[in-house]
Amino acid sequence: MKEALAHRTSAAEAAGAAAAADTQAGCPALKSDSRLTPFTILTGGSRSAATVALLSDHSPDSKMIKNGHHHHHQVNTAAGKDAGTTPGTAACSPEKRRRRIRVWCDGCYDMVHYGHSNQLRQAKAMGDYLIVGVHTDSEIAKHKGPPVFTQAERYKMVRAIKWVDEVVEGAPYVTTLQTLDKYNCDFCVHGDDITLTVDGKDTYEEVKKSGRYRECKRTQGVSTTDLVGRMLLMTKAHHSNIDSSDYQQHTDNFGKKGHSPWTGVSQFLQTSQKIIQFASGQEPQPGDTIIYVAGAFDLFHIGHVDFLEAVHKLAEKPYIIVGLHFDQEVNRYKGKNYPIMNVHERTLSVLACRYVSEVVIGAPFAVTKDLLDHFKVDLVCHGKTEIYPDKDGSDPYAEPRREGILRTVDSVNSLTTDAIVQRIIKNRLLFEARNQKKEANEIAVIQAMKRQEEEKTKERAQAVL
Repeated sequence: MKEALAHRTSAAEAAGAAAAADTQAGCPALKSDSRLTPFTILTGGSRSAATVALLSDHSPDSKMIKNGHHHHHQVNTAAGKDAGTTPGTAACSPEKRRRRIRVWCDGCYDMVHYGHSNQLRQAKAMGDYLIVGVHTDSEIAKHKGPPVFTQAERYKMVRAIKWVDEVVEGAPYVTTLQTLDKYNCDFCVHGDDITLTVDGKDTYEEVKKSGRYRECKRTQGVSTTDLVGRMLLMTKAHHSNIDSSDYQQHTDNFGKKGHSPWTGVSQFLQTSQKIIQFASGQEPQPGDTIIYVAGAFDLFHIGHVDFLEAVHKLAEKPYIIVGLHFDQEVNRYKGKNYPIMNVHERTLSVLACRYVSEVVIGAPFAVTKDLLDHFKVDLVCHGKTEIYPDKDGSDPYAEPRREGILRTVDSVNSLTTDAIVQRIIKNRLLFEARNQKKEANEIAVIQAMKRQEEEKTKERAQAVL
């Protein structure tokens, strides 16, 4: 045992400081199905472990999804807390120890959505330690056009995704072997689409040729282009001087002129498997402080992250339950075309956040005594934003106020979903030009690939003759 540990330590030192930093003297996390732990559902007040039967937006019931990613469930080794260890992974025997696989992902991660999170989830499942490189504003502007969020906002958003172990700020736009070697990464992972430089070159060409490239499935039904399009549909209420017929044609054509399978969006269809993959299944533990927050959490953004992080800091062992309102409820108090993302999309976005332990899908608008007793809530939190009244004009937080457990949390971040929409509207033409250019480049690449395949087919046919 001691000889094995000594040999392991020596090997780690020889591999370099970065590799040694995350190679524990104890046991590294082994790849297992613990990353996809089934969760517990609460429906109608009963608790049962099962596969989810999704409820429609019109259902009066709600589902609670166990997420369980908060700090005190992390597994510790003899050498200290392992940042790359999956919560709930049991310690392994010495003979099962192996070198940890370090995975690299990179990208813009602008307007982070559940598609980005799902890519990072798949990448983490291919190894043990996930490093994510995020590009600067200037690099994105050079190759794609202006980002919606600043680089500081994007860095923090990616750090909040529970599968991410480390973030590299200002990562180069083109992925090279030098970058992989610098961070001791075995390979990089990207979706089954293509990323091009301003010159139209594949940014992963070098690592693909070297065999250090892995591919994961792109999440169908969502893209940044699609989300921007949804927001632009909301500009009609703010720009009444635009001719209605021209405006309708303008918005109808947005994101639909090209035929790229990568930028084009199909309809999102929620399944129980998608939710299981995002949820972790942790129950509240003795000594946990159960904290309840509720809202739309639409276009899950840095303002939400800062709020949830501030809530997380209120207790030594927080267990945060997020109640998501159904689409009809959100539209009632927000108006216009809100929510921009439907309740199923918002569920995955919130589940991907490392500060969230559970999600209640279709939470009641009023925080009632039954709800507080059912979940054994210790604290109810709300941000500095306006509290909308219930349908009858009553205060939805009257009960937690009466019990003295309501707390207003100031995250020192005033960003709202409305503010994000305003960013898009303000730079509408720039974002349209950016996305149209992106799709045009993708179509050109697809056509070139098709021609190459046709030429190869002809050559094979001639060889047979």
